Amino acid sequence: MTAANAHPTQANAEQRYTVTRADLPLSCPLPSMALWNSHPRVYLPIEAERECQCPYCGAHYTLVD
Repeated sequence: MTAANAHPTQANAEQRYTVTRADLPLSCPLPSMALWNSHPRVYLPIEAERECQCPYCGAHYTLVD
């Protein structure tokens, strides 16, 4: 277990997330989130549009520099 996964945050707790290039490749749920109570991990293409939405839970992600 990595340090990021030692104390995972709740998956799908919010509907809007701000991410940086350090978070790429972007997946929902994020790697720091617990997966047991969430949908399957899906990778999202955020680089071109700088915004995207998860097709499973509807979470909206915005890429900032």
